[in-house]
Amino acid sequence: MTEHGADLLIRAAAVHTLAPGRAPQRALAVRGDRIAALSPDPRGLDHLVTARTTVHDLPGATVLPAFDDTHTHLIFAGRSAYDVPVHRARTIAEFLDLIRQRAARTPAGQWIRTTTNWQELNLAERRMPTAAELDRATDRHPVLVKRGGHNDVVNSLALRLAGITGSTPVPAGGVIGRDADGRLNGRLIDNAIGLVERLVPADDRARRVDGLRLASRQYAATGIGTVRDCAVSPDDYEVLLAARAAGALHTRVRALISALGLTGTAQVEDLLDTMEAWRDPADPWLRVWGVKFGLDGGLEAGATEEPYACDHAYSGTLTWEPGALAEAVGAVVRRGWRVGTHAYGDRAVRILLDVYEQVLRDVPGLPAGTLVMEHGGLAGPEQRARAAALGIPVTIQQPLLHDTAEVEREFWGPERVAALFPARGWLDQGALVAAGSDFPVGQFGAMRSVWGMTTRQTVIGVQGPEHAIGYDEAVALHTTHAARLLGEDRLRGSLTPGRLADLTLWDRDPAHCPADALRDLTPTHTLLGGRPVHQPDSAD
Repeated sequence: MTEHGADLLIRAAAVHTLAPGRAPQRALAVRGDRIAALSPDPRGLDHLVTARTTVHDLPGATVLPAFDDTHTHLIFAGRSAYDVPVHRARTIAEFLDLIRQRAARTPAGQWIRTTTNWQELNLAERRMPTAAELDRATDRHPVLVKRGGHNDVVNSLALRLAGITGSTPVPAGGVIGRDADGRLNGRLIDNAIGLVERLVPADDRARRVDGLRLASRQYAATGIGTVRDCAVSPDDYEVLLAARAAGALHTRVRALISALGLTGTAQVEDLLDTMEAWRDPADPWLRVWGVKFGLDGGLEAGATEEPYACDHAYSGTLTWEPGALAEAVGAVVRRGWRVGTHAYGDRAVRILLDVYEQVLRDVPGLPAGTLVMEHGGLAGPEQRARAAALGIPVTIQQPLLHDTAEVEREFWGPERVAALFPARGWLDQGALVAAGSDFPVGQFGAMRSVWGMTTRQTVIGVQGPEHAIGYDEAVALHTTHAARLLGEDRLRGSLTPGRLADLTLWDRDPAHCPADALRDLTPTHTLLGGRPVHQPDSAD
């Protein structure tokens, strides 16, 4: 065995390293989990081939770094592997029948939970089901219907178990839904969802690990090598640790421990005490990135400067008082953790920058990238310039806009929907911006996101074409920019010797694909640390 040989050699039509000023290469060698060498000659690294070397001779292939999804919810995807698949329904009757089928084989009294990646406008009735309708599916089981991370609908039994009545106080930053007659309709939004979700028992650990195995494999099959999961509870992180120990993760994971639903600094300090056991950053597969806060609601409750198009008396919901949030964020960064905060509407963006500016004054000398804005959905030129000047990175999610544009148009009107996720403006104004999906609200996938950012296509057509960016820029938002945002640009994001061998192989060059083909393009291989996590014979 040659001491300095390669464990893996790839010969390809083009290896796009994404290193500044470096032309495409034709051969790449891996030793251990790192890139060992590159050559512009497809045979230029043949001297590294030994009896132990795996050789991929792919003269038509294109090699890119593995992509990051910088704002997604792998935990939700893992749970959904065993939840009622209501995303398949096209009518409320089908929706209810799927729940009814699950109830028929579930012991009475046990909770029934649905998948989260669906939109009510995909149903013929173009609305959410009500508690009364869920009761018709089953009144013997508490039912939790989730849509994304901000909305629940529950049946009457779940409301009773939670003690929610017509006189229940509405939590600050939350909504307890009512129908036109003032009766509870089962809808819970933002800070109200904890009233019911706290009652749902934890799933079996082995089943949750298997769910993560399936879900992370699905991410890897689209070219995603690292996920930044932006709502991980302490219990969820223990499950991730178990999945890592079992070899069940097919992506690297950077976890934001969730402070969603917390209301004061004392609660945040308790969370930070729990997190102390997870400071060790030595494992390149699984790490805690920091803490996740939320400042406003989602599609139907984002905090806007101007009233909603559908309700001129409503401008969304703030889930924290700004001074209290500044104190809580300060507590986190003083203990050495980073913070990502959800801010979707333009009012929330402005207030979050006020909060972050206060924290930067109160805690001088914070490392670059300590404070991140999640979404920055409706960020105008003034706030984008502020963020760039303050050194606040932002994550944007074009797949979210693609999948929800019709829903958002009903709430915000066409002009504001067209202005969402202004990638062109963020880049031109000098901000560090990285990209993700926000699954389950948007569909994950490396090239699906690139396609969306380059075309601004949505379910209701092109929205805000002036905010489109080029192919190379879009790829960078998932690779080099993403690695910078995560603080790992010396480890990942580009393909140069010494960096982790996190690669994707494509049977055609995505840069030259027609737009419609790019949307659904997937890699033939995804490798992390030189080892395949997705390849042609991978199980579905």
